[in-house]
Amino acid sequence: MAFGWKLYGDGKTPPLGEAVAPDERLSWPRTVGIGAQHVVAMFGATFVFPLLMGLDANLAIMMSGIATILFLLVVQGKVPSYLGSSASFVGGVVAVRAAGGTDAEVLGALLVSGVVLALVGVLIHVAGVRLVNRVLPPAVTGAVVMLIGFNLAPVATATYWPQDQWVALATMTFVIVASLLLRGFLGRISILLGLVFGYLLSIVLDWAAGPLGSTGESRVDFSAVGDAPWFGLPTFNGPSFSFNFALLVLPAVIALVAENAGHVKAVAEMTRRDLDPVIGRAVFADGAATVLATSVGGSPTTTYAENIGVMAATRVYSTAAYYVAAVVAIVLGLVPKFGALINAVPGGVLGGITVVLYGMIGLLGAKIWKENRVDFANPVNLVPLAAGIVIAIGNAGDDAPLLQITDDFSLGGIALGTIVAVVGWHVARALAPAEMKASLLREGPHPAAGSTFGHVHGEETQTPR
Repeated sequence: MAFGWKLYGDGKTPPLGEAVAPDERLSWPRTVGIGAQHVVAMFGATFVFPLLMGLDANLAIMMSGIATILFLLVVQGKVPSYLGSSASFVGGVVAVRAAGGTDAEVLGALLVSGVVLALVGVLIHVAGVRLVNRVLPPAVTGAVVMLIGFNLAPVATATYWPQDQWVALATMTFVIVASLLLRGFLGRISILLGLVFGYLLSIVLDWAAGPLGSTGESRVDFSAVGDAPWFGLPTFNGPSFSFNFALLVLPAVIALVAENAGHVKAVAEMTRRDLDPVIGRAVFADGAATVLATSVGGSPTTTYAENIGVMAATRVYSTAAYYVAAVVAIVLGLVPKFGALINAVPGGVLGGITVVLYGMIGLLGAKIWKENRVDFANPVNLVPLAAGIVIAIGNAGDDAPLLQITDDFSLGGIALGTIVAVVGWHVARALAPAEMKASLLREGPHPAAGSTFGHVHGEETQTPR
C-alpha cells in the first residue's frame, strides 16, 4: 500500500484508546495539520546537521522530502517515518574535513556509506533481522554510537563555543531548561526552540551591545539573506571518491542499522503490527535515500525519532501525513532566501546546541547498553569496548592518526575505534571461557511492559513478537 488511504471514522481526531493506522487518514485539512507538525519536528535537526557537516542546508531539506517519499514507497507504506539529516555521519565528516577533504570528497564518502547501508538492508531482508544481532550485538552497537557522539566533543567546545561563549552558554541553558519544563511536542523540539532563542538573542545583542569583542564582526550577518532570491533551485554538487575518506565515514553505517531497526520496532509497538519482515526494506530505503541525496550534494538521511514522537503524541500513524510533510520540505528547499537565513545561524548558537546534541548522541550508546542489560562485569564486553571508545575519543580532532599502515593509508579516531570495538569484541568472545559466553546469552531487551500508545483502529492488540 502506497496511496489510497481509508478515511478513519468521520475524519476527526481518534478517541482515547484508538489510533489512526498507517493505511488510514483523517480529513485532508487535519492531515495537512499533522503533516505540518512533522515538518516542525524534523526541521531543527534536519538543517542543523548539514550546517555542522558544511553541506547546503536548503538542499538537505529539499532532499529530505524526496528521501521520505522514496522511503515510504520502498516500505510500501507500512512504516510511517520521516527521513531527515543524520547525526551519525557528523563525526566522520569532521574527520574527513580535518584530513583536508573537499566538499566533493565528503559527498563521495557519504555516498559510499549509503551504498553499504543499502546492501546491508538487502542482506537483512534475505537472511533475517537476527543476523544483525549476531554481527552487531547491543554491546558493540552501543559502543559505536557512543564513540561517534563523544568523538565530536572538540568540535563543539573548540570550534563553535569560542565564537561567542556567552550566547553559547545561554543557548545551552535554554535547551536544558526547555527540555525539562516543556511538555509533549514542545519538549521534543527543545533543540529547535533553543536555536531560535539563540538566534534572536544574537540579534538583540548586536543591536544593544554592538559587534563581538575584538573581531568587530556582527553576530548575525543578513547580507546573504538580502541577496538571495525568493524562489530557485539549490546549488547541486557531485561527489568524488577516496577510499581513505570512505573508511572514516563507514562506522556510521553500524549506528544507522541499529537506529533504523529500533525505529521500526518502535513503530511496530505503537501500531501493534509485526514489522520485522519490513526492517530490511527500511534499512535499504535509508541507504538508497542517502545515495540519492548525496549524489547531488545533499545530506545523508535517517529515520527520525522526533517524528515518531509526534505519532505517539497524536496517535495518528497515517503515512498520508508524511507525504504532506515531504511535499512541504521540498517546497522549502526551493526558497533560497530561506536557506540563506539558515546559513546565517551564529557560531555561538551552534556551540550551545552542539554541546547538548553531541553529548546526547554519545549517551544514546549508554541507553542501548541499559535497555539490553549489557554486563560490563564480563571482560568480553568491558575490555575491547573500553579500548575502542578511548581510541575514538582520544584521537578526536587530531591530524596525526594512531595507526599509519602505508604512506597513503592510516587509521585513527572513529574508524580505528570502531574496528577495535567490533573486531575486538568478536575475538574476545571467541577466546572467552564457557562461563563468560554463557553470561552473554543472558543479555537482551527487557521484557515488554506493554504499550501506552493506544490500540490501532482495525488491528489486534497483541504485541508483535
